[in-house]
Amino acid sequence: MSGLAILIPVAIFLGLAGLAAFFWALSDNQFDDPDGAAARILDDDEEGPEEG
Repeated sequence: MSGLAILIPVAIFLGLAGLAAFFWALSDNQFDDPDGAAARILDDDEEGPEEG
């Protein structure tokens, strides 16, 4: 039973730390990728894959 007294606060702390890191990444625009795969798929590349 004393193990739960340690594990529950540690789990809550780690969950809150992960949530804080997620919100920090959101506010720091880490997930913005205007030239990402969604835009690159629409580009017509004249060069095809190299065959050797």
